[in-house]
Amino acid sequence: MPPVPDRLAAWGQELVEVHDRLRDELDTLLEHLGEGTGLTADLRAHCVAFCGAVGRHHTGEDRTAFPALAAQYPELRGTLEGLERDHVMVAGILQRIDEALRTADGDPARARGEIDGLAAILESHFRWEERAIVAALDGLADPTVTRERLFG
Repeated sequence: MPPVPDRLAAWGQELVEVHDRLRDELDTLLEHLGEGTGLTADLRAHCVAFCGAVGRHHTGEDRTAFPALAAQYPELRGTLEGLERDHVMVAGILQRIDEALRTADGDPARARGEIDGLAAILESHFRWEERAIVAALDGLADPTVTRERLFG
């Protein structure tokens, strides 16, 4: 890997920090769902906000980080394609969560099942992504890449 470009942030560490924040938010969401209070307005809002954050994060990676990494590190293309396939799978789960939340009274059991599945997939995905691309992100030399474009 080339040396880290002259910038204030190491993109790889930023990625881990974004993932850690998403993990924390997901843990909070699961705790609230475990309280058995049903889908309150606050819980729905928290869930919608969390799902939106995951979607924006993955969109930023797909549109900015992954193409920049593929251009600079062609050997990562297969891994990046796999990560993008994960993003499509996660988007489907996010859609199902949204549908569960939009029913007349909400379906807490369905929402909980989908969120449990999302938690398992995201943790696996985050770990794979962190192992596979953190060092490459730290060495990313594309001057057009910004934090907002990378991480949504």
